[in-house]
Amino acid sequence: MPKYLVFITVIGKDQKGIIARISNAVYTHNINIEDLNQKVMEGYFVMTMLADMSDSSMTIPELKKELSIIEKEMGLSIQVQHEDIFKAMHRV
Repeated sequence: MPKYLVFITVIGKDQKGIIARISNAVYTHNINIEDLNQKVMEGYFVMTMLADMSDSSMTIPELKKELSIIEKEMGLSIQVQHEDIFKAMHRV
């Protein structure tokens, strides 16, 4: 079965629980984390997560809505993009 990959990017003031909240949200919807890269730069948390939604019944707009709750509660900026859109935007 082909993978249905999305990039989830998170930026905001560093605080406890960011990775836990995002990871739990994707886990509860049967979304698999393929890769995760995070860094704290001068007090700002920056994370890029590559996730496979092929086993989930959730759509990208539904995932965005779910993550927007965390975004508001934690004061973050969270974006969800299909792999094809992400690649097109970052093509050299």
